Amino acid sequence: MARAKSSSVSESAGEKVEQILKGAMQEFLAHGYAGTSMDRVAAAAGVSKATVYSHFGDKEGLFAALVEGLAKKRFKILLDIASPAGEAKIVLRQLAETLLNQVAEDAEHITFMRMIIAESGRFPNLAKIFIRHITLPVLEKLIQYLASHPELNIPDPEAAARIFLGSVVQFIIIQEILHGKEIIPLDKERMIDSLTHFMLSGAGK
Repeated sequence: MARAKSSSVSESAGEKVEQILKGAMQEFLAHGYAGTSMDRVAAAAGVSKATVYSHFGDKEGLFAALVEGLAKKRFKILLDIASPAGEAKIVLRQLAETLLNQVAEDAEHITFMRMIIAESGRFPNLAKIFIRHITLPVLEKLIQYLASHPELNIPDPEAAARIFLGSVVQFIIIQEILHGKEIIPLDKERMIDSLTHFMLSGAGK
């Protein structure tokens, strides 16, 4: 009986955490980081402020947990794609497609990125949390993949990985976050084709 009770308590705590994270996302997107209080998050989550503090410590801890949760849910597939055994032509294209589909077509994520960019001047640690949990793991996996494929003839895997990821991020920022697709439109498939061709251009030399 004790074991069943412990399991029930654990499940309840997990549900509370999910409630709080959901409420936090709602408030951060609506009011920005500066405009979001722990009182607002507690009200949105339907829990007490003490419960929010007990799980996350403070607002920055709550934000970090939210970003870490996003990374696990939405970007794990990217880490799985870049397996060392995968053929470069397929892996690089899948990475670009998945990144663009995961972000560019997700209105909530676009709004979240706008909020981070807007708040990064006053709260630089927010941007660092985002980079550490979302950008860095994908970048490290891509560097590892490129370094393990000498047939690509890439002399600097880290720089090449940054160019690849930076091109995708620039496309998302210009086209989606800054609403540039109406001014300088570019078909997503053209972007993916050209980026993949660039990365493979040294193969076989």
